[in-house]
Amino acid sequence: MLSELYTGGVLDAAAAIPPARRLAAPDASATKLSRVCGSEVSVDLVLKDGVVSDFGMEAKACALGQASASIVARNVIGASADELYRVRDQMRAMLKEGGPAPSGERWADLAMLAPIRDYPQRHASTLLVFEAVCACLDRLT
Repeated sequence: MLSELYTGGVLDAAAAIPPARRLAAPDASATKLSRVCGSEVSVDLVLKDGVVSDFGMEAKACALGQASASIVARNVIGASADELYRVRDQMRAMLKEGGPAPSGERWADLAMLAPIRDYPQRHASTLLVFEAVCACLDRLT
């Protein structure tokens, strides 16, 4: 049942999403859209010495998309490109293949999104922020 997805932790994370903020001079920007629900996430990245030094985001998304975007926004500063690609791949595997939640203390809150694996129609919105971040990184590396 869908109500299982909207646990206190997920709703708390969605509610804690930082206010929309776009960067004036990002190194790269990307927007990803879910055709299933219409959720949209746009991100801006600045990399310095191989790690994210500034991050801007605007998320017009459902609660699940907002929850994942909120977790990423609160933890992305200081992450390397390799780490961000790995987290994206771990999220995909968690949702689509029943894999474990992303590893590392920085990303521990992503485990609360594991129940989404049982709802394939919700995968796209949950993954939007990861896809947008990695699209930025693709332009920079």
